[in-house]
Amino acid sequence: MWIYEKKLQYPVRVDTTNPALAAMIIEQFGGADGELSAGIRYLTQRWTMPTNQTKALLTDIGTEELAHWEIIGTLVWKLVKDASVDQIKGTPFEAHYVNHGKSPFPHNAAGVPWTATFLNSKDDPVADLHEDMAAEEKARATYEWLINISDDPGVTDTLRFLREREVVHFQRFGEALMIVQDELNRKKYY
Repeated sequence: MWIYEKKLQYPVRVDTTNPALAAMIIEQFGGADGELSAGIRYLTQRWTMPTNQTKALLTDIGTEELAHWEIIGTLVWKLVKDASVDQIKGTPFEAHYVNHGKSPFPHNAAGVPWTATFLNSKDDPVADLHEDMAAEEKARATYEWLINISDDPGVTDTLRFLREREVVHFQRFGEALMIVQDELNRKKYY
């Protein structure tokens, strides 16, 4: 079913060791508007889409979001893998380190663990697609803020790539919404 090519969708270059930045980027690893939540949300909602085209779109974007989750995990790992305990002490990453070492773990920047309550599937394709569009915009905003605080050129480059993918996903969900509304209207009148 899957062909796994051992390379990331976008190359991750990290130029510094920066546990504080890693602690902020982990928001996109396990936060409500992060990549894990998006991937599971879309792969869950896909079953109730009324057309094969929209089912395929949610499958494709959901799968891509999991690839982005891998990119975020790689960013976090590369930012901390060479960090000494002294470099970690006193940073926002310190609490994470006490619980998980340097291993990425799905929680948000405040340390709240990932939970399925971060996503929804309503069996209403119009409601779900509106939620998906909002989720993409919230993720785009988070990437904007992460770019604003990043002082690592390689990290910033990767964050810009991920931000742009959120814009593309928002547009694709808008197209899917029109397809779904047309299909629902067609069924209503025939």
